[in-house]
Amino acid sequence: MFSLSQGDHGFIWKMVHEEMSFGSFPFFELMDLNTWENMANGTSVEEFILLGFPGMWRFRVSLVVVFALTYSLSVIGNASIIALVWMNSNLHTPMYFFLCNLSFLEIWYTTGVVPKAIGVMLGTSQTISFSVCILQLFFLLSLGSTECFLLSVMAYDRYLAICYPLRYKSLMNSVLSARLALSSWLGGFLSISLLAFLTSRLTFCGPHVINHFLCDIDSCLALSCSDTWSVELATFLVSIIVVVASCVLTLVSYIYIISSVLRIQTAHGRKKAFSTCSAHLSLVTIWYGSTMFLYVKPSAQNSLDLNKLVNTFNTVVTPLLNPFIYTLRNKEVKQALGRAFQKK
Repeated sequence: MFSLSQGDHGFIWKMVHEEMSFGSFPFFELMDLNTWENMANGTSVEEFILLGFPGMWRFRVSLVVVFALTYSLSVIGNASIIALVWMNSNLHTPMYFFLCNLSFLEIWYTTGVVPKAIGVMLGTSQTISFSVCILQLFFLLSLGSTECFLLSVMAYDRYLAICYPLRYKSLMNSVLSARLALSSWLGGFLSISLLAFLTSRLTFCGPHVINHFLCDIDSCLALSCSDTWSVELATFLVSIIVVVASCVLTLVSYIYIISSVLRIQTAHGRKKAFSTCSAHLSLVTIWYGSTMFLYVKPSAQNSLDLNKLVNTFNTVVTPLLNPFIYTLRNKEVKQALGRAFQKK
């Protein structure tokens, strides 16, 4: 390491200004003068400003109301599913055990985003420290990876239930279901550890404004003034391993499920068999579609505004859909809800 004297700094800035005046400065479009000053002084950004959704005050207040209402319904709905399964012994099956894991995950997934996003839009909590930013990124990506694994496990559970109905209880016992759920949680968090570590090693010299309501990987890559190749490669590899691999496993499970359902002789039997997995298939389609758009790409080239919109759907809307899809499209859950209301 070496240090620069005040005279050296003055000489450097004289050369920089001369280069900029002739229009030949190669990074002129990428960095402002403050960025170069921070790099020369060896300083880095310690906190970021989250931009959220810029616009008129009425527009931002309207978004706050929507976010708050959606968040409340998501937490209440997913917590109700957990309570409903807990109180009804006939729902103590592997399918609903995995559903409770998913509902628990969705509560924390949306909690990691919405309260902070509301503060950003109201202008009361727009700053976020570098360490908290990395923590939020790690937390959200880990929960997202866990959801991918859980959805593939749930697809495998439906595959066993439909393709091997007589052996299902012996194949998918409580021990195996607990191991699969635990593996999904551990795999989700461990798979993001290296990526979070590499992101924490990036240097941020400025600007320090994130065009988002949360800390995501694309925003960090866009603001970093150091080489991001290793982080982009790690992001791509993790996306392939976590998102694509789990999606392929889910797809294969449903190919076998559909082929088995089509071999059922009666229309009533086909309808009954498919009804057990239609809710899960709806969630799989919504989740994997938006997740692949966000993360399965060789580099961070998507529009940050478009990423913001898709992230809103992933982190705010999808957790709300989970309880409603399973309530409206699942006969056993609707019956359990009916009994719960009758007791009252």
